[in-house]
Amino acid sequence: MWKDKQDGRRTDDNDLDAMGSALDSPRPETGQDVSAFVGKGVVFKGTISYTGTVRIDGTLEGEIHTDGILLVGEDAILTAKVTAGTIVCKGKITGDITAREKMKLRAPAVINGGVTTPMLSMEEGVLFNGTLEMEQQARPVQKEPPLHAVGNGNEPVVRRLPV
Repeated sequence: MWKDKQDGRRTDDNDLDAMGSALDSPRPETGQDVSAFVGKGVVFKGTISYTGTVRIDGTLEGEIHTDGILLVGEDAILTAKVTAGTIVCKGKITGDITAREKMKLRAPAVINGGVTTPMLSMEEGVLFNGTLEMEQQARPVQKEPPLHAVGNGNEPVVRRLPV
């Protein structure tokens, strides 16, 4: 899933770069299937739940729920609670945002609200007004107690002491 390429970047990062670049064109050719498209000038109120990739260039008020990818275009205005796997944003989002995998903010994005994500990248020119919470996935750490030599007679005995 996270294969390293010759240039040192992961396949996943290259795919996101392609999608981020696709935000610059009106019709993305990202290599990914776009499940839905909310075009410029479209106003949507309600809840969107989906799998796959959705691009929004219009106005949305409500909620977005997905484990997939959300592409927010430069003209997009979202007033919403957003929960997604990955978010690439050039537009304006007001509300609580949770990106389970990563969030990529590209200029001239404007974020007003709380963001929770394990990985965030932000270009110069992005306006971020709010809070950021980054949680690293817990990795179990096994700590071995130190070994101390204890002599009893001719041979040393190794015994573990409590930490």
